[in-house]
Amino acid sequence: MQAKAEAKKRTTWLFWGLGLAVVAAIFVLAGTAASDPDAFTRALERGPLYAGLAAFLGGLATSLTPCVYPMIAITVSVFGAREAKSRWQAMGLSSAFVLGIAAMFTPLGVVAGYTGAVFGTVLSNPWVVFGIATIFLLLSASMFGAFELVLPSGLTNRLAQVGGVGLGGAFLLGLVSGIIAAPCTGPVLTGILLWIGNTKSAGMGALAMAAFSLGLGVPFWLVGTFAIRLPKGGSWMVAVKSFFGIVLAVAALYYLKNAIPFLAKVARPESTFAYGAAAVAFFGVLIGAVHLSFEGGWWVRFRKALGILATVGGTFLLLSWWQMPKAQLAWEHSEIEAKQRAVEEKRPLLIDFTAEWCGACNELARETFAHPDVMREAGRFVAVKIDATNDDDPAVVEVQERYKVVGLPTVLVFDSEGRERARITEFVPPAKFLDTIRDVE
Repeated sequence: MQAKAEAKKRTTWLFWGLGLAVVAAIFVLAGTAASDPDAFTRALERGPLYAGLAAFLGGLATSLTPCVYPMIAITVSVFGAREAKSRWQAMGLSSAFVLGIAAMFTPLGVVAGYTGAVFGTVLSNPWVVFGIATIFLLLSASMFGAFELVLPSGLTNRLAQVGGVGLGGAFLLGLVSGIIAAPCTGPVLTGILLWIGNTKSAGMGALAMAAFSLGLGVPFWLVGTFAIRLPKGGSWMVAVKSFFGIVLAVAALYYLKNAIPFLAKVARPESTFAYGAAAVAFFGVLIGAVHLSFEGGWWVRFRKALGILATVGGTFLLLSWWQMPKAQLAWEHSEIEAKQRAVEEKRPLLIDFTAEWCGACNELARETFAHPDVMREAGRFVAVKIDATNDDDPAVVEVQERYKVVGLPTVLVFDSEGRERARITEFVPPAKFLDTIRDVE
């Protein structure tokens, strides 16, 4: 009895820990989806550890969705961890299974990183933007129960028979389980791959996808290694799916913001706007955006739908406000006129190449260029902003080629004699930017 009580206590603490991790995942993913799906790009810019943690928590949260969670106990039994002769053997089999999942997903991150060079151009195409937004909205609808993303049952059953006894079998089963789970991971995975594409880094893509795979595999590993009994599914799983649906809908609006000017200009910098948007989002959660299901009566379905609309709209507006620079340099928008003015007035010149889809560009505008000390020091410069969102525009291509701009962000600093003194190609905090421009005369 005492041993059973101890085992129950360990299980309780374990799932409290998992629950807290999922809550953290919600905040990380909300911040990620928030930022543009370039928020994941911003996570990468903050360092591999932060990016890996964000991807890991995304995988962990995905494992708790209704189409992955029920697989855990069954799959663990198939690869033999339940019948292992020792804890070490069970751990070895479970680890091999998780490595198989990682072998399925990690190459996707490498491919996304290698092909990322084309993402900037692709994301400036309105048809592509609408296509991506449609995909996100369809994935969001699937999270709310409009349809199920699953492989054909015959293929699923055939894949589930792969594997067998031993580490190799467990690894192979992990590999094909990744294929079986792929439709269920789509809502998170699609966004992460798009974010990786923005980074143009195969190494960081591999890291992010490996971390996502490990997060997805954690419950399998724990159940297989420690023979833990999983809590039964229920309304909490509906809440997990609803959260992902809301995140995906917000991400869809972000992409549409790049193609629909009205969405890009709807936010206002005043604090009252942020309070209002937060109140709308909170109201949506309160009336049922997350905890209610569309399987109830008409009143429940109405509350759920209204809650989703309010939560998605309020969250999008709040995040748009958060991304806005709360102060602005006196930017000019004609490079020729700005350069001529700098020569005539014998002033240094600051050129900022930016785009709506560029996460680091937005962060520079919001945090660095809007800093009071930077604005005061940069007031000596003639500042010009080149919007390269549409980099198929011949005028944009010409000015980028003339200044040898190969990627965004790019900030060029020229002295009053017209000599290039600095070239910034990543996000830099206000203090570092001040050090760069302070001695430029």
